[in-house]
Amino acid sequence: MRARRTGGADGGSIALFVAICAAGLVVMIGIVLEAGGRLRAIETADARAQEVARVVGQQLDERALLRGGGYLLSQDVAAAQVAAEAYLRPYGLHAEIAFRNGSTVVVDIRARYRTTLLGALAVQSLEVHGRGAATLVHGVKEAETA
Repeated sequence: MRARRTGGADGGSIALFVAICAAGLVVMIGIVLEAGGRLRAIETADARAQEVARVVGQQLDERALLRGGGYLLSQDVAAAQVAAEAYLRPYGLHAEIAFRNGSTVVVDIRARYRTTLLGALAVQSLEVHGRGAATLVHGVKEAETA
């Protein structure tokens, strides 16, 4: 006994529909994975920038303190850069440091996120930016800014 063919011109259309939907689903999963990885890289860059700001913020202006000028951040950019580079050296990153108001340091970091699935489209890495800031506070009973 021979099987009867039903459906006529519609034969195989379901398979084509499933193939198109599966390809679209793979693309969407790839986009979600890359976006999540990039967000994680940005979060890491922000955390490292915040830590560098903390490290640089520990560099006090000792002369101003001994003269009675109060607590101020050292405005010595070279010393701040050395402290930042010492912290970032294991990560292969570089920081740009700026001082504001004598009591705040702002650190910018640019890092690269190596893509996983976008490499198939010739996008090997994306640049991410991290920013951190630290304000010098002091006081015995409550925090005071300069």
